[in-house]
Amino acid sequence: MPQILGHHHISMFAKNARQNKQFYTELLGLRLVKKTVNQDTPSMYHLFYGDEVGTPGTELTFFELPQAGHTVRGTNAIDTIGLLVPSSDSLSFWAARLSDHGLQHSGIIAYGPYEAIKFEDPDHLTLVLLSNEGKATPERWTPWNQSPVPREHAILGMGAINITVRSMALSVQLLTGLLGYTIIHQTESQTTLQAVKGEHWGEIIVTEQQGEAARPGKGSVHHLALTVADKEELNKWDNLLKHYGIRTTGVIDRYYFASLYFHDPNDILYELATDGPGFTIDCDSSELGTRLDLPPFLEQDRAAIEANLQPLD
Repeated sequence: MPQILGHHHISMFAKNARQNKQFYTELLGLRLVKKTVNQDTPSMYHLFYGDEVGTPGTELTFFELPQAGHTVRGTNAIDTIGLLVPSSDSLSFWAARLSDHGLQHSGIIAYGPYEAIKFEDPDHLTLVLLSNEGKATPERWTPWNQSPVPREHAILGMGAINITVRSMALSVQLLTGLLGYTIIHQTESQTTLQAVKGEHWGEIIVTEQQGEAARPGKGSVHHLALTVADKEELNKWDNLLKHYGIRTTGVIDRYYFASLYFHDPNDILYELATDGPGFTIDCDSSELGTRLDLPPFLEQDRAAIEANLQPLD
């Protein structure tokens, strides 16, 4: 049976790439690890932020959509992104930092079992900082050594991701019955699951909510990507999903990783993405995010692609 190894990345829509970069690098202290384009729509930036090298599990990615309107909130959507920080002392640091930058936030609150701070990015994407309190995270997660945020308070990687759906049972059944997730807590309207039993850094929270489906816009989440070991495992997942009647895109070579995409019964879009080869395949680690990197099949169109993009600095 192939295994899901936790979160890989999560992808959102941003209205302004320059503003987005400023917020996630200068305020949140993440590294821009890959400045590239949407491989399906190369006129659009695709920006990846994460730790020192964009290790799977630390990556937040954004597609720039300058014409995007407001997200209409509703159900059947991925709506809250948890980010782990080292401790409750880190939350006090972040409360002061966010306030100093004029950003409204919840103050330190309870979020499930976590102490947390909830706030929004410039496009009103909901983020929540979660106190890790010394719990284990993957050893290879390495905070960016040039971050403006002190290392002892730096964002470690992705934590619990909240998905709001009309039918909790249908989404939970797919996660447990097919993808191998373990339920660790459940109420009438909410279920918390782990990709790797006992490891909180791969958690998904499924919340049931009736009503109209969310309509995407700036600050909405496009998909959640989950990590698989390699392309061999990815092919096994492709066959398994199809065996159970779930339509997939088939395996797609994204150069930095290989992927496949599918929807759950509540129309939540998931991606399965391989652990490697990673962002240093075409760039030394010291140069990550400093230039426009393109996969080989787009290199011939570089001039036209660059002409359609606005500088980020």
